[in-house]
Amino acid sequence: MVHSFLIEPDTYTAFSDEAELIDKCKEWGLLSDKAAKIKTFYYKGHGLNEACSIIGYVDHITAVIELANHHMHCIHPSYLKEMQAASYGIKAGDAAEAPNDKGNETGSSKAANAEAEHEAKNEATAAPAQEKAIPADNTDDKLPAAAEEAPKTSSKKAKKTKLELPEGKVKMVATVKEFTTIPNHFSDNDDEVVIYENANVIEPEIEIGDAWSSHSATMKKTGLDIGDTITFEAKIVAKKLAKHPVRHKLNNVAKIEKQEA
Repeated sequence: MVHSFLIEPDTYTAFSDEAELIDKCKEWGLLSDKAAKIKTFYYKGHGLNEACSIIGYVDHITAVIELANHHMHCIHPSYLKEMQAASYGIKAGDAAEAPNDKGNETGSSKAANAEAEHEAKNEATAAPAQEKAIPADNTDDKLPAAAEEAPKTSSKKAKKTKLELPEGKVKMVATVKEFTTIPNHFSDNDDEVVIYENANVIEPEIEIGDAWSSHSATMKKTGLDIGDTITFEAKIVAKKLAKHPVRHKLNNVAKIEKQEA
């Protein structure tokens, strides 16, 4: 039976092992910081009260669960956490979750649209900047036309040099540039992240530049410091870091090795 309320993910990042799942559940507040193993979670919405499995995530505010019928569903971790309370009623769950799941999906779309509009504004301001670069003492009548064509040429070059990201996990090398935090409006604590510089795919050779990743509990055990050059495996996705000019995120960072200076 296919439930009508399901919001199935178009694409998502699956957990590579239980350790990664535990780290993510701690980050979401679904497990305590001292938890050493995963527990059973229950979905209590839309007339259901059944065990479910957390199998991955779309982004840091959208978990992907699998119900008993093997169908996948996107849900905000905070709502899943509320469902674990013994006092959580089925009717209350129906009323609370339906708009919020939809709202979460809509919020993600709005965030994507806002970023697209921001990029469009940046491209729109490129033309005046290039026109100002033309020397004032040049009186050639053809210059205005050349100035109008300049942004089009620049745009074509930008499209040709667009970075094609590998689909799966790849081996990489990068240098730790900064440790910082970004706001998490659905948690009392900010999310800890690591910013890298000189990030490159080793094989095939692809230059990424600056990138970022979550600073998970597993990574903290490595004891990274600013300036450390490391090799690791990760999946690269196009996801901008909030309030930072970093456009690529590294997901599921694993097999970290520090390089000798």
